[in-house]
Amino acid sequence: MSKSNLDEKSFTKFLNQTDIESIVTSLANQINRAYEGQQVVLVGVLKGCCIFMADFCRQLKLDVEIDFVRMISQGRSLTEPGTMSIVKDITTDIRGKHVLIVEEIIDSGRALKFLYDRLKASQPASVEVLTFLDKRGKRMVDVPVKYSGRLIEDQFLVGYGLDLEEKCRNLPDIYFLKYPN
Repeated sequence: MSKSNLDEKSFTKFLNQTDIESIVTSLANQINRAYEGQQVVLVGVLKGCCIFMADFCRQLKLDVEIDFVRMISQGRSLTEPGTMSIVKDITTDIRGKHVLIVEEIIDSGRALKFLYDRLKASQPASVEVLTFLDKRGKRMVDVPVKYSGRLIEDQFLVGYGLDLEEKCRNLPDIYFLKYPN
């Protein structure tokens, strides 16, 4: 699905490229101040983080290592959390290093909590969470999100890394699905 294929009756632009750039710059400036003179390991959560993380890390003025993790949830339902599995783990030794988990969006927080606890067990100097978008109202578990680009309501979003059945990640703007559809 491309931008030209988005049905304007179903989708509305939520954030344009200028809005996105402003959020990314604000987050990068916060991290540059917080970690000035330090090395940071960015751990991106695939697949959605890839576009945001690329824009974000280019604005950092720090010594940065980049790694990625990919997780899946099996047996998940509306009432059961399911089992989290790591499909692609980090390869960086994070012992004694400052780690920043980079997410494009946080919903329930279940997967993020699993990852946060997993990384904390590897004895880093610190682990913090940074997200572009935060659906705090959907949180089902407590996750310490220190850096949040924008708090949002519960909406289905596509574009800028966010997908609709693995499509639309490459859209430069973010759109939300209008309800009812």
